[in-house]
Amino acid sequence: MPKIQRIIVPDIPQPVSHYCHVTRAGPHVWVAGVVGQAQDGSIPSDVVAQFDIAIAVMDKCLKAAGAGPEHVVKVQVFMTDVTERPKINPRRIAYFGENLPASTLVEVKGLVDSRMKVEIECQAYVD
Repeated sequence: MPKIQRIIVPDIPQPVSHYCHVTRAGPHVWVAGVVGQAQDGSIPSDVVAQFDIAIAVMDKCLKAAGAGPEHVVKVQVFMTDVTERPKINPRRIAYFGENLPASTLVEVKGLVDSRMKVEIECQAYVD
């Protein structure tokens, strides 16, 4: 059985509960849900600004586990208003480029903080 790494990434907001930012077991990587909360605790009101923070945090988590966007096989995006998807889609395209992951987008009633509009999680495979 492969060793399981449970990684807390420095310089990003610490988990709000009993979990780690990213887990790696062999070639498999799971990034916990990340939101648009800046390191100083502030949360922008704009969904694009929140998405930009969340994707940057997700990228730091992937890198901490030895992965990058080219390794992501599945991404899940949770939004409180799915009609805002066109606003964040150009940022998704810029991040993933030609590395198209499988994807799920779900509208949710709310996230852990009522000011939050988007949360992202992903799974990666590092061969």
